Amino acid sequence: MSGSPDLSVLAGDVLDVAPRLLGAHLTHAGVTVRLTEVEAYAGQDDPGSHAFRGPTARNAVMFGPAGHLYAYLIYGMHVCANVVTGTPGTASAVLLRAGEVVEGLDVARGRRPGASDRDLARGPARLCRALAIGLEQGGADLATGPVLLLLATDHGGPVESGPRVGLRQAAEHPWRYWLAGEPTVSAYRPAAPLRRRPAG
Repeated sequence: MSGSPDLSVLAGDVLDVAPRLLGAHLTHAGVTVRLTEVEAYAGQDDPGSHAFRGPTARNAVMFGPAGHLYAYLIYGMHVCANVVTGTPGTASAVLLRAGEVVEGLDVARGRRPGASDRDLARGPARLCRALAIGLEQGGADLATGPVLLLLATDHGGPVESGPRVGLRQAAEHPWRYWLAGEPTVSAYRPAAPLRRRPAG
C-alpha cells in the first residue's frame, strides 16, 4: 500500500479526520489491519464522548496532541482504541470500529480462535484483540510506535455514514463512517432502551 507517515492531518476537525482514516493501516505486535469503519467523537461538544464532562485521569490522552492512541475498557473487560485528533485541549477522537487483517493473518487467528477471517477485527474490541492492543498501549505515539498508523492515499472505495452504534446521547449524529461494501464493517445496533422500574 502507498501511504504517508505524516500524521499532521490528524490535527484537523474530527469530522474531517474520521473518514480520512478509512483505508489506513494500523500495525502492532505482528498484525496489520486496514481500517474499514470508524466513529467520530467531538469531545466537550459531544454528549456521546468520554470527554464531554471535562478531563479525568481516564480520558487525559484525549486532551493532548493529535496522533496518539486513546485506549479504554468497556464492560470491564474489552479494550477499545481511538485516534486522538484536533488541537490540544479539544479532546476529540476517532473510535476504530472495524478492519480487515491484511498482514499477520495467522497471528490474528491465534488471538481470535474460532473467528472467521471476516470477523477477526470486525468490531472495536475484536480489532484490539487481533492487534494485541491493551490499556498499556494507551498514549502511544502513532507515528513512532509501538502502535503505528499509516494513512492511505485514497479510501479504495466510496464512503458511507450513519448514526453511531449503541449510544443514548447524541445518537442521531451521522458520525460513523465506513467503506461501502466491505464485509468487515460491523452491524449497526442502536442502544438498548432503558428499563423503567415499576411503580410501587
